[in-house]
Amino acid sequence: MAAHPPKTKILISANKRLQNLKEAFEKKYGEAPLFYAQAPGRVNLIGEHIDYCGYAVLPMAIEQSILAAVTVNDSKKIYLANTEPKYKDFTVSSEDIEIDKDNPQWYYYFLCGVKGIQEHLGKVPLSGMKCVVDGTIPASSGLSSSSALVCCAALLTMEVNHKSLNKVALAEISAKCERYIGTEGGGMDQSISFLAEEGTAKLIEFHPLRASDVRLPEGAVFVISNCCVEMNKAATSHFNIRVVECRIATKMLAKARGLEWGRLLKLSQVQTELEASLEEMLRLVAEVLHPEPYSREEVCKVLGITTEQLCTDLLSPNTHADGAGKLVVYTNQCGRSRQASCLHQSVRTEPAS
Repeated sequence: MAAHPPKTKILISANKRLQNLKEAFEKKYGEAPLFYAQAPGRVNLIGEHIDYCGYAVLPMAIEQSILAAVTVNDSKKIYLANTEPKYKDFTVSSEDIEIDKDNPQWYYYFLCGVKGIQEHLGKVPLSGMKCVVDGTIPASSGLSSSSALVCCAALLTMEVNHKSLNKVALAEISAKCERYIGTEGGGMDQSISFLAEEGTAKLIEFHPLRASDVRLPEGAVFVISNCCVEMNKAATSHFNIRVVECRIATKMLAKARGLEWGRLLKLSQVQTELEASLEEMLRLVAEVLHPEPYSREEVCKVLGITTEQLCTDLLSPNTHADGAGKLVVYTNQCGRSRQASCLHQSVRTEPAS
């Protein structure tokens, strides 16, 4: 595995997509791009929705990607445009980057990557840039178009500002900075975007982040079908609900076994501290958690916390019930084929009766 993202020289005229992007950039800004950056989308083979529980996953990159053409300027401005006409242009000061979680536009995902690098570098002033983005990953399709955009932006921000980080560090930064837009993912999407290699899937493990090759069968073909139903992770609470439900389950299971539950956030941490097998964790779930819905009040009673603490410490901004609603937690004791989803909880906001 290469330690740093590769820098290569490519004959633009030999690549139709690059040529089209170069022409779009020149038409938009009246000058040629200085360099290009690319980040692939991904499909997950094994381990759905368990990376944010701390468990390993097995994704692979796909050929669809986010590609950006970039040049640098001294204006302290970031100019963003997209080859897709429905995505509007945006300009912002590189010294005053604000991300609106309530309005998840495409350029805010880009700015997550920029802001994440800026924070990592100690909030240093960033160079201005002009950028045109071209994406071939279907938007909101579950193939990580948004995470690839964040990764691409982080990568090119490093290059614009003459900094260097290895791919593991870039993956970890990108995973954290996507939370600026309100998505509380576990890091799988960003990790495979940076750590992928041709001809192999990757077993990705966390804490610490590491990736191992899982060779694909010679001649194997993977077909990804698109139902064309879009789901914007940041525009709804559906994704974060699953993160929150697992967080609540972690606390309940840890407290039931006398662990310091206040510091535990992931189900894998409970399993590690108990030195328990998956089968033992399944029995723990059956013993501690009941299948009937948990009200907000019951969650607070079990954990010995106030409603305010529940909202502040366990929920995310878009999983809060409003004052007229109630929070309901459902247990889902499913089969063993999905390693940690057997511990899955789901949180739903329902109208008060």
